[in-house]
Amino acid sequence: MPWWVAVFCALAFAATGAFLDIERLNRLGIPFQVCYFLGCLLAVVVVRRQGLFGPMVQPPLILAVAVPSIILLAGDHPPGGMVSTAVTIGTPLIDSFPLMAITTGFTLAIGVFRLIIYRRPPPRHDF
Repeated sequence: MPWWVAVFCALAFAATGAFLDIERLNRLGIPFQVCYFLGCLLAVVVVRRQGLFGPMVQPPLILAVAVPSIILLAGDHPPGGMVSTAVTIGTPLIDSFPLMAITTGFTLAIGVFRLIIYRRPPPRHDF
């Protein structure tokens, strides 16, 4: 599949997990972590070889887009203005950093593995 479809699918997985957690627990938990991790890995596995770069570097971008968007759309916001909103959004982002780092490491490893395994063979020269 094209790289942009793979990235959109990973974003949809992460957003679904975040929405389920925010609605159920009012915080991000295991369902979000599983959906985010599997969505990013699935994207780097199913994308065409020529489009591997996008899915390989997408985990931080997906986290930076999905988490604040879902929290702003579905979460309860305490009164207090911009500072409380920044804390409400920033806390889950900071707490999700280890997950993002691990997911990025896995997507990079799988992507590099695919690049090495499926590289084009050198042209043969018959003399």
